[in-house]
Amino acid sequence: MMDILNAIILGIVEGVTEFLPISSTGHLILFNQWFNFSEEFTKLFDIVIQSGAILAVIIIFWKDLWPSKWSFGELENKWGKILAAFVITAIVGLLFGDIVQEKLFNAYVVAGALIFYGIVLLIIEKRNSKVTKQEISYKDAVIIGLVQSLALVPGTSRSGATIIGLLLLGYARPFAAKFSFLLAVPTLIAASGYSLLKYNNGLSGNEVMLLVIGFLVSLVSAYIVSKWFLSFISKNNFVPFAWYRIVLGVLVLIYFLI
Repeated sequence: MMDILNAIILGIVEGVTEFLPISSTGHLILFNQWFNFSEEFTKLFDIVIQSGAILAVIIIFWKDLWPSKWSFGELENKWGKILAAFVITAIVGLLFGDIVQEKLFNAYVVAGALIFYGIVLLIIEKRNSKVTKQEISYKDAVIIGLVQSLALVPGTSRSGATIIGLLLLGYARPFAAKFSFLLAVPTLIAASGYSLLKYNNGLSGNEVMLLVIGFLVSLVSAYIVSKWFLSFISKNNFVPFAWYRIVLGVLVLIYFLI
């Protein structure tokens, strides 16, 4: 029963945090400190609940991803830029992902990244009053791919990194949020697939049940939170998320240092 509750909690954590600029990986690292899943199963479970969150975004943006009346030019214009950003991130991830995971996946790094990028987001929001660009160029897409690579460090936030990059380049908040969501689809599918290929352990019936529960909970919670976030950011800024990051980072440091 406790394992089921843990699966539900982690599914909610992933679904709520994956597409907000507050770092889902950082939150999962922190929550996994208190749960008793094995290390190998935890890695697989994180992949599965991330897949649930990805499916939620695919459902929300289905018409954007696969519109019925797109011309080839429109298809190339949108997907070409998304894939340009993704390829850069993928190359950096393949080169440095494993070593970052081995050396930096701990609570102190998470806390530091939460605080640092929270402060960066506050500064950007204070100085960027005129962010209006709505159409990304290939050059900027490549830059965003590099910026997204910063999210290899836990606590950074993939969506947070891309949103910060887009705001710095002068893009409007709603566009920054939407492009971050669309870029998440190939990025997270590739990351999940790569991690899944490295998993060699068998599964018990109980573990399969926990994976299904986590997947479904993550799917539902990610769908609800993503719809809310897109509506919220169309009328507001990212300051509340910046302060959340800073406060959480400070609390994490206090907890693990005492």
